[in-house]
Amino acid sequence: MNFLRLTDTSHSHFKQAWALYEQAFPLEERRPLAWQRAIMPYAHYHFELILQEETLVGILLWWGFEEVRYLEHFVTTPALRGRGYGKRILESFTNRDARPILLEVEPPREEIQQRRIRFYEQSGFALNHHFYQQPPYHSGLQPLTLLLMSYPESLTPEAVAYFVNTRHPLIYRLRTSPATT
Repeated sequence: MNFLRLTDTSHSHFKQAWALYEQAFPLEERRPLAWQRAIMPYAHYHFELILQEETLVGILLWWGFEEVRYLEHFVTTPALRGRGYGKRILESFTNRDARPILLEVEPPREEIQQRRIRFYEQSGFALNHHFYQQPPYHSGLQPLTLLLMSYPESLTPEAVAYFVNTRHPLIYRLRTSPATT
C-alpha cells in the first residue's frame, strides 16, 4: 500500500476520495468542499489517499501538530472492508512516529459504534471516558457530543483542554492562513 498526500483537489483520485468521504460521514461530521479546498495546502493538514497500485483503498485525513497527531477522518472503501486493510492502514499510521494520536468516536449507543470502538481498541487505542464537544462543520448545526480515543494511552483532562484551546481554532474555524500553519 502507498500513502499519497494531496495538497489540492486536482489529483485524479480526489473525486473518488471525496465521494468516499461524503458517503462514509454524515453531514454534521464532515466539512464542506470549499472549506476542504482551503485547508489542503496547510502544512499541518494531511489529506492522504491509500492506494494499492492505482486502486483507492481508503483515506486518512489528519493533522500533525508538535504534541499530537489528530486523526480527523479515516475510512476504507466499502468493497474492501473486512479484508484487513483498515487494521494495516492504522498500524502503519501509528508506527510512523512517536507522537500520540487522538481521534473522535460516537458514544457506543448502537452496535456500529461499539464495533468501531473495538476496532480502535484492538489497534492499541484507549477509550477516554470524558465527553467532548466537536464544534460544528456547518453553520446552524450544534456541536456533537463525542468521545476521544488516544494512542498509546489515555489522555488527561489537561491534555484535552490544551487540544481544544489551541487546535480547535485551526481545525474548525480557519482563523490561521496556510502560510503560517
